[in-house]
Amino acid sequence: MYTALYRKWRPMTFDDVVSQPHITSTLVNQLKEGKTAHAYLFTGSRGTGKTTCARIFAKAVNCLNPKDGRPCLECEICKEADNGTLADIIEIDAASNTGVEDIRELRESTIYTPERCRYKIYIIDEVHMLSNQAFNALLKIMEEPPEHIKFILATTEIHKVPMTIVSRCQRYDFRRIRQEDIVSRLMYIAGQEGVSLNKDAASMIARISDGAMRDALSILDQCIAFSDNITQDTVSEAAGIAGRDLVLSLLESLVGSDTAGALRIINELYSKSKDMPRLCDELIGHLRSIMLIKSAPESRELLYCLPDEAVKLEKMAESMSMERIFYQLDCLKDCSEVMQRSSSKRTDLEMCAVKICCFVESSVAKSGSRALSSQERALEARLSELERRLDSLSHGEKSHNARGVSPDREPSAQKIKYEPGEAPRSSPTPSANRVRQPFKEWEMVLERLTEVNPGCAGALKGSQAVIIDNSLCIEVESEFFLSLFKKPENASSLRAVVKEITGSSYQIKARYARQNQPLPAGQDDRLSMLLENARKENIPVKTD
Repeated sequence: MYTALYRKWRPMTFDDVVSQPHITSTLVNQLKEGKTAHAYLFTGSRGTGKTTCARIFAKAVNCLNPKDGRPCLECEICKEADNGTLADIIEIDAASNTGVEDIRELRESTIYTPERCRYKIYIIDEVHMLSNQAFNALLKIMEEPPEHIKFILATTEIHKVPMTIVSRCQRYDFRRIRQEDIVSRLMYIAGQEGVSLNKDAASMIARISDGAMRDALSILDQCIAFSDNITQDTVSEAAGIAGRDLVLSLLESLVGSDTAGALRIINELYSKSKDMPRLCDELIGHLRSIMLIKSAPESRELLYCLPDEAVKLEKMAESMSMERIFYQLDCLKDCSEVMQRSSSKRTDLEMCAVKICCFVESSVAKSGSRALSSQERALEARLSELERRLDSLSHGEKSHNARGVSPDREPSAQKIKYEPGEAPRSSPTPSANRVRQPFKEWEMVLERLTEVNPGCAGALKGSQAVIIDNSLCIEVESEFFLSLFKKPENASSLRAVVKEITGSSYQIKARYARQNQPLPAGQDDRLSMLLENARKENIPVKTD
């Protein structure tokens, strides 16, 4: 039966572990001196050796003939541990054993002494997946375990592990594996497997794996299945990534504002079944290199690219400003996030390419300015609204002064109260003089509401909004929104988004557009006057 490379070449001793000397040397010294702790916490990104080191440590601490803190790999304990048949080394997947009952069973089993070993070792992988009740159940036994028990916890998300657990363990942070170490390991394994591996191809695999040795070996496994002579083209074909030349050509089109060329290359890559999210990540990686070349030209060791690629990236960096680099990085990062939950990834990437090219061609970009983000557009809209209202107030004062009447002495004048952080609004006017004006920020409100409350935003599709005095009136195409709007959490989220975008608090009203057609000009004001008079006379009126 064929064994995957990442399993076949899993390190058996601490000497085989790559790029983690700060951890392996510490563990070896503890084993040599017999000063091992009762609980360890291994944390770091995927494929960096957390579970591997846990297994080696469990094997070494129970080895019958240890050699300088390392397992001998020859005794029965080592052989059974490598085969996974040693009953005293228990591996638990916390992702499938999250409940408190699972941990209670673990606690009950700790009272029994080991069958054959010196210590009974519990390796709990992805420990952050445990529930709060399970962590509480684990806490006491970890604080004062029996002398024959040791715990090794492994996690990729240390921030989800309670501090009460972390404080009872010796914590070791695993680093991402260096690119040169991955290349060296890949070349060695390829030689042992009798496969020809080009060093540039190994560098490409190391760059794709992003510091994870397991990912690198999985990609190498794919390449071996594709061809025994592995080159850069082999890696591109087997791993489903774009060819180097096409990626650089696409980047040159984006830098040179060649919209047609960029779309043509994306179409070519898509027709070859290239992975669009990975293509986006490659573009982000190259733009990162351009950013580093532009900002720190002396730090070439930080670049994750081949020498011939660096030459082309240097030429691109000369023609780009930092503002343009940041803008393109922002666009591609936003596109990468959108593609994670999108079913039309090709369209998302094409939209991003057009957006980048249009920005470069615009007069704003040529003048050296940068495009505004969504938050900055919202702030600009709030400032514009504030300026408009201040202008209306100043015009009102001028009209009073023109008639020789002071605003402060006019009988109908009222003092305006401002809430902290709220833009001033003009004084309320009689209902006969109500002002209707379009709500220009409605599209931005819907865009922001999609992030805050997607269900509510979906029900507002096709809606329109106008401002009447201090009320925001919404005409909706879906009756479903009216039922949603009755729920306090939906109404409050809409008010919060409107306040965030405009800086003002409005009374929000909604009506079904097809059932309640807009009234002719002037008729809405007359209806409001009738309603106001009815309220003054205490006449009950049903407005639904």
